[in-house]
Amino acid sequence: MYIIGITGGTGAGKTSALRVLERSGALVIDCDKLYHELLAENEGLKAQLGRRFEGVLRAGEIDRKRLGEIVFSDPSALSDLNEITHRFIGEEIERRLAHWERQGGLFAAIDAIALIESGRGAKCDAVVGVTAPEEKRLARIMKRDGITSEQAQQRIAAQKPDSFFRENCGYILENIYDTAGEFESVCSEFFEGFMSELA
Repeated sequence: MYIIGITGGTGAGKTSALRVLERSGALVIDCDKLYHELLAENEGLKAQLGRRFEGVLRAGEIDRKRLGEIVFSDPSALSDLNEITHRFIGEEIERRLAHWERQGGLFAAIDAIALIESGRGAKCDAVVGVTAPEEKRLARIMKRDGITSEQAQQRIAAQKPDSFFRENCGYILENIYDTAGEFESVCSEFFEGFMSELA
């Protein structure tokens, strides 16, 4: 089984790249979505977060807004959050990949903002970074999450710059396009060529 890692900052367009891979028959593991599933369902993760971040565990549920306020304004808190969550996410990724391979799956894609920092990128056969101009990222994040420009800027500032992805990824897809459809066409051409080389 061939595993493609997809990474890049929030608002860059990773979701569009993943849609293309999913349509081509790959298993897609969206670590952000997986993280939210675990936040809702995994009691061990909830307990650890409740111990580390005061006030985020209320009536057995994680207050995601409160957690976000804490970690996006404090780099050490964000680092602690990543350290706690990476283990839980990593275990679930391995479980899903093994299941997919047993079913005869040939391709899988893992989408994670911290793919490289978590060490997960080293376990992928190829790592693709998705980048985009900051003004386009800001507009997408504000529209997607219903937040202010300042809040969107804070989220971008809390993550690695594009130069990090250019230095650490084997491939770069730059999303300079105005619509998701345009970028998906570019991704489709890229992945088709990529997969045909492996066939």
